[in-house]
Amino acid sequence: MDKQESLLAVDDQTQILNTLSRMFKTRYQVFTASSGEKGLQILKEHNIAVIISDQRMPEMDGVTFLSKAMEIQPKAIRLLITGYSDIDATIEAVNQAKIFQYIAKPFEPDELIQIIDTAIHHYRLQRENETLQARLQEANRKLNREKNELQKQVEQELKLDNLIGHSAEMLRIFKMIKKVVKTPTTVLLLGETGTGKELLARAIHYNSNRKNNIFVVQNCAAVPDTLLQSELFGHVKGAFTGAVTDKKGVFEHAHKGTIFLDEIGDTSSSFQLGLLRVLQEGSIKPLGSLSEKVVDVRVIAATNQNLEKAVTEGRFREDLYYRLSVFPIHIPPLRERREDIPDLVEFFLKKYATRIGKSVKGVDDQTIQVLMEYPFPGNIRELENEMERAVTLAEENQLITSDLLSSRFKNRITEVPFEPVRPSSFNLKEAVSELEEKLIKDALDKTGGNILRAAARLGISRVGLHKMIKRHNINVTVFKHR
Repeated sequence: MDKQESLLAVDDQTQILNTLSRMFKTRYQVFTASSGEKGLQILKEHNIAVIISDQRMPEMDGVTFLSKAMEIQPKAIRLLITGYSDIDATIEAVNQAKIFQYIAKPFEPDELIQIIDTAIHHYRLQRENETLQARLQEANRKLNREKNELQKQVEQELKLDNLIGHSAEMLRIFKMIKKVVKTPTTVLLLGETGTGKELLARAIHYNSNRKNNIFVVQNCAAVPDTLLQSELFGHVKGAFTGAVTDKKGVFEHAHKGTIFLDEIGDTSSSFQLGLLRVLQEGSIKPLGSLSEKVVDVRVIAATNQNLEKAVTEGRFREDLYYRLSVFPIHIPPLRERREDIPDLVEFFLKKYATRIGKSVKGVDDQTIQVLMEYPFPGNIRELENEMERAVTLAEENQLITSDLLSSRFKNRITEVPFEPVRPSSFNLKEAVSELEEKLIKDALDKTGGNILRAAARLGISRVGLHKMIKRHNINVTVFKHR
């Protein structure tokens, strides 16, 4: 046995103390006391795992001693040695001193050893349990801190002012979102796959008065119909094969929160009816249930399909379509807002450089030009994947160049050659002025007339750029409408 644990024996008979000391000195650290007062003093000076005390002692009996010992070291395991005639004292000890076990006189040495070993084992388990609980509490605190920090980061990134896009169409969308975020209105996001519908749904949620409650994403096309209804509306026991217990649906769990239903155009008519009930009545009906449950959930739906055509063809309920399209927002594909590409490239560059832990200087002009000309059938998602790849392949502290792009981009490099600026005059002063004007216009063109971002692109101050624009008599508004 490990001798790290301590045993305290209290008895007014020296012979018994000596006997107990001999029995356990090779197994534990043994302390002895000939009175309750001396035992209490030892408890104040040493950590004790197990206390074994005789009941009949002068001045302070065992029950009184163990009761006071409990105040000093409440976690120590308490044992009481008592005679058969002290049954009342034994009951009192169980109630008052909360003894772990009483030991009847006369006791057998082997039996006493087993009792003490059991008490020590109980003490160790108790201590290990407390250690595990402390670790669990600290882990929970850490998880909560990380969760809160992550939520703060998400909320910061999803602030409407931080959403990326300065094209006229995206500015119009952001203006629409600002009008709808604080309302319970159902929103329908329309657009091709990869245009950022889920990001906008999150932005709506985290800028609304529901931001402190749950946000749930459900891809309706990825789950079979029966399972989808069970997942969202819940079910009762026996509703279908395998439904062995009642189950709450996501709508019930997301009470006061937001549910984002992606690919809503791929759902069945039975699911559409259940969703219609939520939107009209604010209630759900679990599968197999005869009763309804009231829920308060905001629904944001999205699809890449033409729902009007689906209604005409009988694939989508007309009444649900009108319920969903109270506030429709069409998100244009990336090829229709190319002026947002440089900003998105910069955002993804920082995101993946931080995630990978790599310093990347930026993206060279030829690569930006290739990306600006690419049609991006996969939209923003395709651009993000490409930037993740490029950052991964890039050398430390180097620019991302076109040779790091995927083959589908490289094949376009010959189609979009990089043309260096060639001045029309050999007069140095005139050539420098012409080059300066051309670079300024190019920067304004690529940033949609944004002075601050154009200045950053040129590596000069905003004030300096204003002076150059005035000197060259450049009309900035022309670039803002492109």
